[in-house]
Amino acid sequence: MAKKSLAQRIFGSANDRRLKPMMKRAKKIGGLEEEMQALSDEAIIAKTEEFKQRFKDGETLDQLLDEAFALVREAAQRALGLRPYDVQLVGGMVLNGGNISEMKTGEGKTLVATLPAYLNALTGEGVHVVTVNDYLAKRDAEWMGKVFAQLGMTTGVIANELDDNQRREAYACDITYATNNELGFDYLRDNMKQTKEEMVQRGHAYAIVDEVDSILIDEARTPLIISGPTDDKSELYIAVDKLIPQLEEEDYEIDEKKRTIILTEEGNERMEDLLREADLLQGEALYEAENVSVVHHVQNALRAHKMFTRDKDYIVKDGKVVIIDEFTGRMMDGRRWSDGLHQAVEAKEGVDIKPENVTMASITFQNYFRLYKKLSGMTGTAITEEGEFQDIYKLDVYEIPTNRPIAREDFDDELYMSAAEKYRAIAKEIARCHLKGQPVLVGTVSIEKSEYLSQLLSDKKFWKDVAADLRQQADNLKDKEVEAKEELVKLAGEVEAMARRPIPVPHSVLNARFHEQEAEIVAKAGEPGAVTIATNMAGRGTDIQLGGSVDMEIVQHLTDEDDAETIARKRAEIEAKIADQKQKALEAGGLYVLATERHESRRIDNQLRGRSGRQGDPGTTKFYLSLEDDLMRIFGSGMEKMLKRFGIKPDESIEHPWFTKAVENAQKKIEQRNFDIRKNVLKYDDVMNDQRKAIFEQRIEFMDTDDVADIVADMRETIIDDIVRTFIPERSYAEQWDTDGLREDLIEVLGLDLPVQDWAAEEGVADDEIAERVREAAEKKWAEKTAEFGEENARRVEKAILLQTIDKNWREHLQQLDQLRSIVGLRGVGQRDPLNEFKTEAFALFQFLLDGLRRDVTRSLFHVQIRQPEAPQLDVEEAKRLIAELQQKGALDPSKLREEHIDATTGINDAGHGNPEAPRRGYGQAVGASSIRAQRMSQEVRQDDPSTWGRVSRNAPCPCGSGKKFKHCHGRPEMQTGQAAE
Repeated sequence: MAKKSLAQRIFGSANDRRLKPMMKRAKKIGGLEEEMQALSDEAIIAKTEEFKQRFKDGETLDQLLDEAFALVREAAQRALGLRPYDVQLVGGMVLNGGNISEMKTGEGKTLVATLPAYLNALTGEGVHVVTVNDYLAKRDAEWMGKVFAQLGMTTGVIANELDDNQRREAYACDITYATNNELGFDYLRDNMKQTKEEMVQRGHAYAIVDEVDSILIDEARTPLIISGPTDDKSELYIAVDKLIPQLEEEDYEIDEKKRTIILTEEGNERMEDLLREADLLQGEALYEAENVSVVHHVQNALRAHKMFTRDKDYIVKDGKVVIIDEFTGRMMDGRRWSDGLHQAVEAKEGVDIKPENVTMASITFQNYFRLYKKLSGMTGTAITEEGEFQDIYKLDVYEIPTNRPIAREDFDDELYMSAAEKYRAIAKEIARCHLKGQPVLVGTVSIEKSEYLSQLLSDKKFWKDVAADLRQQADNLKDKEVEAKEELVKLAGEVEAMARRPIPVPHSVLNARFHEQEAEIVAKAGEPGAVTIATNMAGRGTDIQLGGSVDMEIVQHLTDEDDAETIARKRAEIEAKIADQKQKALEAGGLYVLATERHESRRIDNQLRGRSGRQGDPGTTKFYLSLEDDLMRIFGSGMEKMLKRFGIKPDESIEHPWFTKAVENAQKKIEQRNFDIRKNVLKYDDVMNDQRKAIFEQRIEFMDTDDVADIVADMRETIIDDIVRTFIPERSYAEQWDTDGLREDLIEVLGLDLPVQDWAAEEGVADDEIAERVREAAEKKWAEKTAEFGEENARRVEKAILLQTIDKNWREHLQQLDQLRSIVGLRGVGQRDPLNEFKTEAFALFQFLLDGLRRDVTRSLFHVQIRQPEAPQLDVEEAKRLIAELQQKGALDPSKLREEHIDATTGINDAGHGNPEAPRRGYGQAVGASSIRAQRMSQEVRQDDPSTWGRVSRNAPCPCGSGKKFKHCHGRPEMQTGQAAE
């Protein structure tokens, strides 16, 4: 543990001074305990109602805090048998102040969250408690929901499988538990709904983020994305994939620090030859404009083959490529890499290739969580990222003292020359702990390494060799070293006996292949002599208890036939057994956390360390490293020469505080680089965040308005003026007017064939006069349509088309911004700032979006039709059906929408769950294009029947099969009689 300076020991640290008044306040809250204990259960609920009324009458939350926290402490004692410690009250005060509480593992963060959650729920605006996965959201909601129920508060939980109605009910609760992904995607989906009643969230008042460093730092480097499928390009992926194995090592360069790969000049020429032979290259060179798509596929295929490793970054299961989360080691079934990378890996592994997707809505976690009026968080490791929390989120970090002093011993790192030597030393240390009854948690960074270590522990020949080595060491000792020699001989005998077992060192493996057994494996990890090999234990949200878990044992031993007496007897037996096992584990030294290498982030290492030494228990932690580890190989240049100079022999290690410090410095460099990446992502997202807010706020305003007739009328007038000005410029002569173009554009937009050539031929007619005549004709036509539809239905149609056109144009705008982002970095070559270039062009694109919106809305309204095959009068049911179709159907089927949140380091998509092919519930009505006729028609498109064609682009080939463009064939004005266009 870090030692305090002399000044800190005398005056206290800055953190101690900030916490001092809160500690005094915690004592004051303790003085209210007897008063709260005297309340009946009904009186506690009545107290909640009293607090709510006092808040409405003008009292602040800070004024209510002491009584509210005291009441929660009593409710927790009654509901769960847990009484929050004073330090937990302090943690709750820090959270209520909109800050981050750093609390060590086992200090009860889940319970701490109930204190500020209850206090802030008194406002009636709702509180969101954010967790890292669905399991923890459900567990915490069920567990802490008992406390809130005791207080008269309602608790909801957002799970992936819920539909919109269930989500709306959960968000309506006083306290709602949900993952960061579900919250973000619900926000995006809400802004794709057609009516305000369909929205599920009710605002963003206060959020408490559990594992705040994981959510706001690790997962915040890339945006949340809702996307839909594009055309199938499987053949191209497969064709390019076959070429990559033909490249030599000198054909490409890998930068492992930046996780990038590029073709060398020789590789570029080689790839061009291969593509030419495969008939995939257009023109002479790979980087010609028409080969942009091919370059993209080549780059992804290179990454798939050379940078992504099976059983480390992904596994193949049931004919599908399943991603492994870098931080938790879990399988991410249903989640996919973006931008074609997943398809490239599927081609590499020879499994079915699913189509790529296009962005429909997106937001970064930074900008989502900054929507909240008040934000707070808690974790075991935040101090190392304090600067980023303050810079991005304006959150201060408070280090909350532990309830009991930490008794854990953290040893310096051990460094070996080779990975084989390191794993041999690790296996010996595991065996030593196992034989003396000390539980060991072994942290690995990949499935591959966890399984290698598992094989080593199960290899009888390996342990026979170890026993022989021990006897040799004993023989080499001098005769006077009797005690040491006897110790080695005894250990050799124990190892020999161990090698005769079916499995020499019994152990459990917790990685993506066995994640279903996670709860059971973790529950047993604290038993005496238990050996647990875990891939990325950090972020699992689970607590290893010495001796084992009483609750898990009870679940395993109770049956449905057990009566109350049997249950009580079994519980007592299990509690006694666990207590005995805990004592043995304590005597053996507590939990030993043994890490097989360092992670890029110090926080991940600290989280692993924090598994040991909970609530004052003894424990030990140590990291074993080798020069072949990724971190040392990439960032530890010069270390090998230094070790050789020290004369390090095989199987020997170096262990020194200086070396541990050097590793931490390398980690700091990586963390700073990652911080720069996250800041860069945020800078670009901030550019479009104002645009997103403007669009989303405009949508909500339109949804709140029953009558948008004035809005569409203004759009109509503006677009008519724009059209006339385009073909009849101001202060121009009549012979300069393009009356043919004006007539054609008015037909396309307004469906009006007006005699503009005749008007232009009139003596003394002005451009304003022509614009006025067009407006009069348009108003007349819209009045006729309104009469045909009926006033009420016309207003509904206007609103439906307005909303869906906003969505269509916004979706296209996002795609343009994605494309702009992908190329704007090249502007740096021309000594121009890519960010400034992006800002300028993004603003111009937004203006283009707004201009296009007026035109598209007007065009859609003037061409919308209701089919009336028999009845001469408008059928109301038909009108309602039309409106429903406008709302519910669009260019993309809701069941095909998918969610993405891509980790910037690994490319892993850690959003969405379950079967990717199953329809995703909870989207409500999908957005879509304004073309409705093709969506109404269920029959197939027939060349001889224009009524089955739907909306056809003017420049697209005519569906009749003539080979001409539509505008030159059936799209000519004289051919469109009775046809419903967009």
